[in-house]
Amino acid sequence: MVKRHKGVSYAKWGYIFSIPFAVAFLIFTLYPLAYTALLGFTDFDNIAAFMANEFRILDNPFENFQHLLFENQLFRLSMFNTFVIWILNFIPQMTLALALAAWFTRRRNKFRGQATFKMLFYMPNIITAASLAILFSALFMHPIGPINSLLQTLGFDWVNFTDRPWASRLIIVFIQFWMWYGYTMLIMIAGVLGLNPEMYESSEIDGANGVKQFFFITLPNLKSIILFMLVTSIVGGLGMFDIPLLFNDGGPVNTTTTMAVFIARQIQGNVWRYNIASAASMIMFAMVAILSVGVFHMLRDKDAVRLRKEEKALRRSIKAEGGAK
Repeated sequence: MVKRHKGVSYAKWGYIFSIPFAVAFLIFTLYPLAYTALLGFTDFDNIAAFMANEFRILDNPFENFQHLLFENQLFRLSMFNTFVIWILNFIPQMTLALALAAWFTRRRNKFRGQATFKMLFYMPNIITAASLAILFSALFMHPIGPINSLLQTLGFDWVNFTDRPWASRLIIVFIQFWMWYGYTMLIMIAGVLGLNPEMYESSEIDGANGVKQFFFITLPNLKSIILFMLVTSIVGGLGMFDIPLLFNDGGPVNTTTTMAVFIARQIQGNVWRYNIASAASMIMFAMVAILSVGVFHMLRDKDAVRLRKEEKALRRSIKAEGGAK
């Protein structure tokens, strides 16, 4: 037992050790975020303003945001591309991860080499996204890439995958799916192993098969894990950058240009539209926040919410009765 001396404050050491984090957060996170938000309301869009660091707030502060949402077709296309690619890779990713998690954790499926299979499924996540994008770009290269060489060997004509909008989108979808399903699977396995095994034993005694156990025991009890995966997937999916850029440079005709790629292009080369890039960043930030709050609301524990409301109502009634007396 730690002996406490009178007049000695132990709490101050917690504050002292938190100072480096607080300073780093203020300098490298909060200040850039606040500065980016400010630039979205300005006319900071040329090299002269950049060099002199001079800008002014627009007469209509929301002009940049209105331009992006209602006039800039490329930004709206980037929003569409981002959501399509994210949804098409997240749904099969989550489905396969849940199926594999249920299969690996089922007691009747004990076999040798489970750790090896888990490692193989997880291995694509170890490879950097940039490396995967370059790898798949080389695989689907035309007309001499490995995939086209295989098609010609089988008697088919070569296909310019990178020049077809939906083919390019689906390849990026597959890269995202292949890269992340193993990670999602391991998170789901950890969640299932944390459940009380007595629930499964009781359901087996009652005659429930594996499918019923999955839908009536596993899924309801993994709600918090699924919520975590949804939120992290929203943050990562809406911020897709390296794979669309390095696979096909956002093409063909911008059909794989995501919001992050659009933002980067506003400040590349001789382009200095910091105000547009900042406004687009804040729109993306708002979308992530709104979607995350919506997911929390949909997947919240309704019974717990109802119980909290009943407790609050009971406390208010007790206070009211006490005041009346």
